[in-house]
Amino acid sequence: MPRPRSLTHAQIADAALAVLDRDGLAGLTMRAVGAQLGTSTMGLYRYVADRDELEALVVERVLDRVDTRPPLDVPWPDGVRELSGRVRRAVGTHPAVVPLLPAHRHRSPAILRWGEAVLAVLTRAGFTGTGRVVAFRALLGYVVGAIQMEHLGALAGPGTAVIATLPRDEFPLLAETAREAGAVGPEDEFGGGLDLLLDGLTRRLDT
Repeated sequence: MPRPRSLTHAQIADAALAVLDRDGLAGLTMRAVGAQLGTSTMGLYRYVADRDELEALVVERVLDRVDTRPPLDVPWPDGVRELSGRVRRAVGTHPAVVPLLPAHRHRSPAILRWGEAVLAVLTRAGFTGTGRVVAFRALLGYVVGAIQMEHLGALAGPGTAVIATLPRDEFPLLAETAREAGAVGPEDEFGGGLDLLLDGLTRRLDT
């Protein structure tokens, strides 16, 4: 009987990503990934302890493609914009991974390297101590949250369309804002929100 072939974590992550792209998060099972690899479910457990570890491998596979080198010779807000855009673009190629980001980002070496790059940009700008903590957490929260909103609750999605039909006598501003949201593209939404945050951080730095 032939010996089962060895698998690498990269191969397993690629197979899981293929399943995730094709079948969504609900379809990401050990059985489905094993079938994608041409091995049994029990055979896959030789390399991956459980579904949680499988998800972490997928998240890292996507984020590992992010260039985490700090941009040089640019104003610090532009450096933050560039680093933030890199994460958004990488995740955007595999949007089904978005729900897994909050749970597994702490375990991703790639996102840790990204965080170090963002902190390097903030430090060069003059952020220190508590101010740097708050600035970093605000940026991280914005990037992760904005990516989730873009793919799980897009402005052009059904949720916005429903809000636009709310009774105007009870929810006039919500309904009006939802109708206006149709003219806002994802690039403008992400970039505009990030600009607001960076403007606030700049004012704090200048005080």
